[in-house]
Amino acid sequence: MRILKLIIKNSLRHKLRTILTILGISIAVFAFGLLRTVVTAWNAGVEASAANRLVTRQAVSFIFPLPLAYRDQISKIPGVDVVTFANWFGGVYIDKNQFFARLAVDAETIFDVYPEFLISDQEYQTFLKERNSCIIGEGIAKQYNLKVGDLMTIEGDIYPGDWQFVIRGIYKPRDKTTDATQMLFHWDYLNERMKEWDTGRDNEVGWYVVKINDPDKSALISEQIDALFKNSRAETKTESERAFQQGFVAASSAILTSINVISFVIIGIIMLVLGNTMIMSARERTREYAVFKTIGFSAKHMIGLILGESLFIAAIGGGLGLFLSFPIVEGVSQAIPKGMFPVFELEPITLIFAVSSAILIGIAASIFPIMKALRTSIVDGLRFIG
Repeated sequence: MRILKLIIKNSLRHKLRTILTILGISIAVFAFGLLRTVVTAWNAGVEASAANRLVTRQAVSFIFPLPLAYRDQISKIPGVDVVTFANWFGGVYIDKNQFFARLAVDAETIFDVYPEFLISDQEYQTFLKERNSCIIGEGIAKQYNLKVGDLMTIEGDIYPGDWQFVIRGIYKPRDKTTDATQMLFHWDYLNERMKEWDTGRDNEVGWYVVKINDPDKSALISEQIDALFKNSRAETKTESERAFQQGFVAASSAILTSINVISFVIIGIIMLVLGNTMIMSARERTREYAVFKTIGFSAKHMIGLILGESLFIAAIGGGLGLFLSFPIVEGVSQAIPKGMFPVFELEPITLIFAVSSAILIGIAASIFPIMKALRTSIVDGLRFIG
C-alpha cells in the first residue's frame, strides 16, 4: 500500500508534465482506435461473406453485363440450390452526396440467397405484387426518416430518366456485419423500361449470385459454371463471395496499408512520449533513489516504483483515450455517408489492441529508467546534481 501511495505521489509530482503526457497518450490511443476502425469497416463486407455463395460476373470486368439466359444453365449444375442476380442501378437520391447501394434484383429469389436480410412475410408478398415497389434497409430508413408507403424518386444516370419507387418493406439485418443500407427493387421493372427506351440493354444482368448446397464444392462448381460459357461472347469468372469481396478491398490495398502503418506508428509515438517522461522523472530522482537504497529499499522495490509509475500514467492515458474513442467513432459514423461503411464501430479486437499496447508501452518505457536506477551506485547517486 505504501509503494502504491509512493507511485501515485511520484506520478503527480510534476502535475503539468503528467497531465500533458496523459493527454498525449489518450489522443494517440483514440487516433489508433479510429484508424483501426476504418480498416475493420473496410473489411466488413469480406467478413460478412457466406461460404455457400458464389458470385459469377463477366470475365473481363465487373462492369460488363451478362445475358439473362445464363441463369437457367447455371441452375442446372449439380450442387446449385438457388440462382439469383442483380444489377447496379446507381442514380441520384436527393443529391449526389447521398450514397447507398441501389440494386435491381430478382425479387423472387433474392431473399432465398440472402437470408440475413430479415423482412416480414406480409411486406415481402406486397413487394412481389407491385412492380415499382422497393425494399430498403433499416439503416436507410433511419437516415432519411422513411417508412413503408413512402415514395422514393431516383434520378437515373446509368439508366436515364426519373424513377419512382414505393417503399413496401424495410429489412432488418440479421447480424451485426449485415449491410442494412441497400435499396432493392424489381429487375423486371428496369428491364421493361429498357425494352421501351434502350433496346439492346434489356435482358442483361450485372452478376449472378449462386447458392450452393456444399461449400466444400465451391471450387468445382465455379469451374463448371465458367466452363459452360467458355468461348462465348460473354465469358464468366466465378469465385466465392469472400474472394469477390476481397477483390474490391484489394483495389484499395495501398490506402489500407498506409492506414495500418500509420496506426502502428502512433503506437511508437506513444512509446516515445511516455519513455521521455519516465527518463526525465528517473533522472530527477537519482539522488532520491540513492537515499532509498541507503535506507534498505531493494532492487525489487525500485523496479516496482518505476514500473508502477510508468504503468499508472499509461493506464490513465489509455483509459481516457478509450473512453473518448466511443463518442468520436460514433460521431464519425454519423458524419460519413451510410453506404460507404455499412458497419462502422469499434471492434473488440481494436479495444484489445489498444489496451495491450498501453500496457506494453508502460512496461517498455520503464526499462531504461529501471536499468539506470539499478546500475547507479549509492555514492554516485548521492553526488548527482540534477
